[in-house]
Amino acid sequence: MAHAYSDPTRATETYALPDVEIFYRTYDEWLSDGWNHYDESSYTDGWYWWSCFPGCVPDSDPFGPFDTEAAAREHAQDIDQ
Repeated sequence: MAHAYSDPTRATETYALPDVEIFYRTYDEWLSDGWNHYDESSYTDGWYWWSCFPGCVPDSDPFGPFDTEAAAREHAQDIDQ
């Protein structure tokens, strides 16, 4: 899993932590982790991201799927702007 900043300008701040986690998941991984209580068609193979500080529980539902890690990162960094 990769961590990123939703605001890339914060990467140079001394005490700022990355607040986005980017990851690749398959449909079977979603089901095996218990995400099947949602609409199962929502979770397919691909790149996803969610708001999450390193070592913490996610603060949002996953966004995705995206075709590439770069596309997921770009979406995470553009969503609030």
